[in-house]
Amino acid sequence: MNRNFRNFQSVIHKQWRRRLQHDALSTQLRRNQKAKEWNPWKSPLTWTLAVIPLFTFGLGTWQVQRLQWKNDLVKQAEEQLSKPPITLPSHIDMSDLTPYRRVKLQGVWVHSKSVLLGPRKYDSFNGYHLFTPLVRRAGDGGAASTVLVNRGFVSDDTTMLANKNPEVISRGAARSEPLEVEVVGLLAPPFVTSIFTPDNEPEKGQWIWPDLPALAEHAGGEAANVQPVLIESIFEGSTGEATTLINGGKPVGRYPAVFFRNQHASYAITWYSLSVGTAFLFFKLVTKKPVSSFGKIVR
Repeated sequence: MNRNFRNFQSVIHKQWRRRLQHDALSTQLRRNQKAKEWNPWKSPLTWTLAVIPLFTFGLGTWQVQRLQWKNDLVKQAEEQLSKPPITLPSHIDMSDLTPYRRVKLQGVWVHSKSVLLGPRKYDSFNGYHLFTPLVRRAGDGGAASTVLVNRGFVSDDTTMLANKNPEVISRGAARSEPLEVEVVGLLAPPFVTSIFTPDNEPEKGQWIWPDLPALAEHAGGEAANVQPVLIESIFEGSTGEATTLINGGKPVGRYPAVFFRNQHASYAITWYSLSVGTAFLFFKLVTKKPVSSFGKIVR
């Protein structure tokens, strides 16, 4: 009895084993057939990988062009800084001048039209930049236009003592100065805004960025012969001297040097690396052969 049962059990086991082998073989044959029929060009992944290398290569090339442009800009600015200061004509034509050109001018401050622009930071100090119109001395061409001067950084302590009144701060900064002053500075480049640049609120006395037309209008506009030209005062003293001036309520101008953010080389390397990497993946995808596992069936 037991022997017959074992024989029956063996027959059943063999039949199930053949059935499993047959099913596995059928499944594998269907998979192999599908693999042979698979066309990589019908896959969205293939087309995505075809576009990405071209797109990233274009971005890398664009960054190389931006790098060259930035290097030329730095070189041009350094050339202007190396030249001796010039005296501006009575009426300034910005098309004849280059940003960062050293200039020298004489005139009288219009304290009542001063504004605080900021907030800004200078080393460990928080504060603002003090902008004041300067009525220039008349030259050979007659009455000279009034220009805007960024006199430099003033600290929060100074502004709070004056209750953030720009006129009071401006007059305090001009203590011990003669009525007519001489300013040596740089011709400021135009300020480039973005979608993230907040709006100025002149009616509230809040100036975040140097909107030259609006600042010129605030100073009197064309009726007062004010031109939307900005001169940035320069300071070439030591850090200790700057701290003394700030603590004394005096503005500290900018250092006569250019500092441009320049990461275009690293950006270019990143984009080119992505282009090479995705091009390799694309090549592997379109050249791979269907993998057949015929014969690899569990026995």
